[in-house]
Amino acid sequence: METTTLVAISISGLLVSFTGYALYIAFGQPSQQLRDPFEEHGD
Repeated sequence: METTTLVAISISGLLVSFTGYALYIAFGQPSQQLRDPFEEHGD
């Protein structure tokens, strides 16, 4: 394979991995520990 193909596949894989991890943090099990500033600010 060419170097540019390997670099493109590596960068794409990293981007997909980071996106999956961000979605897991935002909506998965760890999201229960996140605070909600809108709930804390009661009017």
